Amino acid sequence: MGTHKIIGIMSGTSLDGIDLAYCTFQESNGKYSFKLGSCETIPYSGFWLDRLKALPQSPAVEYAETHVSYGRYVGQLVKGFMQTNQLTADFVSSHGHTIFHNPDMGYTAQIGDGAAMAMECGLPVVCDFRSSDVAAHGQGAPLVPIGDELLFPEYDYCLNLGGFANISTKKEGKRIAFDISPANIILNHIANKAGKDFDEGGKLAASGEIDTELLAKLNSLDFYQKQPPKSLGREWVEKQILPLLNCPTISLRDMACTFCQHIAVQIAACVESGPGKKMLVTGGGAFNTYLMKKIAENTSVELILPDAKTINYKEALVFAFLGLLRMKSLPNCLASVTGATYNVTGGAVYLPGLKPL
Repeated sequence: MGTHKIIGIMSGTSLDGIDLAYCTFQESNGKYSFKLGSCETIPYSGFWLDRLKALPQSPAVEYAETHVSYGRYVGQLVKGFMQTNQLTADFVSSHGHTIFHNPDMGYTAQIGDGAAMAMECGLPVVCDFRSSDVAAHGQGAPLVPIGDELLFPEYDYCLNLGGFANISTKKEGKRIAFDISPANIILNHIANKAGKDFDEGGKLAASGEIDTELLAKLNSLDFYQKQPPKSLGREWVEKQILPLLNCPTISLRDMACTFCQHIAVQIAACVESGPGKKMLVTGGGAFNTYLMKKIAENTSVELILPDAKTINYKEALVFAFLGLLRMKSLPNCLASVTGATYNVTGGAVYLPGLKPL
């Protein structure tokens, strides 16, 4: 039995910003409850947006420098977040920002040097959660399902609408989860072309019409025929999705409308409709009214939207929880989800420097 106070940090592929969540976990007889305290999203500056977007094609030395400078930046944000909200914490648990993710080739990379972060914020840091699972021949994603299993057991499905849509459920007594399709990474891309940061409420999409030819091409992509475990990354989007959207004859509003329908169709294909089935929906896409309408039209599962704080910060909460499991040397990556050889305890731990006596 015990209480654990952890700052969870998440930066998603959609580049919305860095989420910081102050999480308190109560543990009793192997069961956990949680409370979300102070939470904040720090939008990326133009400098960081440009740097992070360009980094996958940048020289190795720039990658190495950014890995450290981003870690220092996040550590400084944590320090300011703690001072502003007068917080004390046991440690920091950071997802980092994914630059490369290609588990089929045996690698994944999330920047945010844990040593630099720890030195800046003065707390122990847990980070690099995916590498151990990939080393064990897993997809390294999704990692949130262990949180769904232990923190949100009352739902039949947990759907996250972030940069990618991913889902978590139980099948034959085992937790499974997988990426469904791109979501905000594409919806934001289309909105950016229309001069917007994102499609607020799905208004752009709602003003368009479905392009049946584009929809058919999207739905026929090979990834959707694969059985889980499976995960998606930026590389796949650039190769498979963006060329299909490079069509000057389709308006941006029709493109957004069509892609919302595409997401909804792919979600419906992963869900067993039936009476009493409940699906928790979180992530930024949960605020996209049009997208939620399309999902509701395509499945009879009851969609549950929690409070805004949980919608926005569930992933940061779960990464705080992954850090807790790492500190307790308990498995936090499920082989039934990722396809790894076995459950692993992922995460590297960095300690802050000790001041001289």
